[in-house]
Amino acid sequence: MILCIETATSVCSVALCDRSRIIALKENAEGRSHASLLTVFIEEILKEQGIRTKDLEAVAVSKGPGSFTGLRIGVSVAKGIAYASSVPLIGIDTTLSMLMGFLPVAKEKYSITVDDLFCPLLDARRMEVFYAIYNSAGKKIKETTAEIIDGNSFGDYPGPSAIYVFGEGAAKCRDIITRKNVIVDDEFKISASAMHIPVYEAFNNNHFEDVAYFEPFYLKDFLTTKPVKNILGK
Repeated sequence: MILCIETATSVCSVALCDRSRIIALKENAEGRSHASLLTVFIEEILKEQGIRTKDLEAVAVSKGPGSFTGLRIGVSVAKGIAYASSVPLIGIDTTLSMLMGFLPVAKEKYSITVDDLFCPLLDARRMEVFYAIYNSAGKKIKETTAEIIDGNSFGDYPGPSAIYVFGEGAAKCRDIITRKNVIVDDEFKISASAMHIPVYEAFNNNHFEDVAYFEPFYLKDFLTTKPVKNILGK
């Protein structure tokens, strides 16, 4: 069994899966709860299933891009478990995890075709987003990047095929994108359960991270703001 941790967005999510299914899932989408809830969710899932961390095949974590603080918390906890329990660490691209979670929804909700494209978006302040583009087979055709959304976004992908834009950053595209046939789904929520397929693909191919040196994929530097008032009065 593999423990999956997802903290790249406002959702704090933990799943336990084996090769065939999701065994257990605990998550909270209220935001700003990762530090207080993540280890609680992990302890509850392991206790309910009667297993210890050393019994795991591996621990997996959504590696980014996404929230600086959320990624830092998730990766730190995952590395701690992997190191203490001597189990492999797997890092999963957050946009790939989002795609795996959205495809089943899209098949039921929309009339998707093999020519359609899928664009998972994560909020990155103001009008900027982190995103990648995948085809219907799950192949990444645009590497993950940070860009400012404007009317010309996605204009490099001509043709009648639809582009499905989804995730926490999707709302920024509504009423701005001029390209035709862009479907914005801002109701989709990321979940650790969507890591199931890519996690076992990585495990079967021995694609493990170096626990000592693994860092989240922040994509851009963390920016801080200067305080309005100096508390020392200087």
